[in-house]
Order: sequence, then structure tokens, then C-alpha cells
Amino acid sequence: MLMRTDAFREFDRLAQQVFTGTWSRPAAMPMDAYRESDTFVVAFDLPGVSPDAIELNVERNVLTVKAERRPATGTEKVEMQVAERPLGVFSRQLFLGDTLDADRIDASYDAGVLTLRIPVAEKAKPRRIEINAGASAPKQIDA
Repeated sequence: MLMRTDAFREFDRLAQQVFTGTWSRPAAMPMDAYRESDTFVVAFDLPGVSPDAIELNVERNVLTVKAERRPATGTEKVEMQVAERPLGVFSRQLFLGDTLDADRIDASYDAGVLTLRIPVAEKAKPRRIEINAGASAPKQIDA
């Protein structure tokens, strides 16, 4: 259904852990993905990101999610005391399998969670096939 291959992301994560000693730092755009009946659901955590700062693109079965988290302070006269929340542009790519209908993706954003609903393609759903048995009446079996 969904293929996740991003060797450079894993290399960057490992390099950051080795050089900075941050072994438990979470990903900037964590996600959950699961199948619910005939729909594949992907949920991204994007707290503090404005809906107009999220961009979704699909090209050749590659779904790209790009989001920008801007500073909460609007003035430059602010002296930050603690800055642990990552800022900037975050991007993630998902490689969609041929069994998903990339033309009918539905996206919603609520409470800092971007939820994508991707229907399973009709060609990937089980269907009933009729068998003609000579001169007798056709029989049906489930495929």
C-alpha cells in the first residue's frame, strides 16, 4: 500500500544522534498510517503550524507534504529564554503504491493534525468473477 524509503533521512537522524548526543529527539513531522476498510489513512502531527503554511503535492505516486512552522513571536525585540520547538520548513515524502487512488486524496486539518484519506483503487479491491462451466449455468466464485 504505502512504501517508505528515505535513506538520507535515516542517515541524517543517525548523524545527528552521534554528533549531538540527542538519542531520543522525535521527528519533526511524526506520522501514523493505517488502513480503515477501503481507505488508507495517514495522520501527521503538525502542532503550531497554520493551515495556510501546509502544502500537499502528488506527482507520479509520490506524495509530498511540506509545512512551515514560524516563530510565535512577531517582533525582533524578543529575547528567547528557551527555544525547544523546531522552526522552519519540514518536508516528508510518501511513495504511494499502485493500489491507492492518488487522484482522490482527501485532506483535513484539525487540532494540529493533518489527516489524509487515500481510497484504495477499484482495481485493488476484491471482486466476484463468473465461471462458465460448459453448457451448464454460470457459477460465481469470490476472488
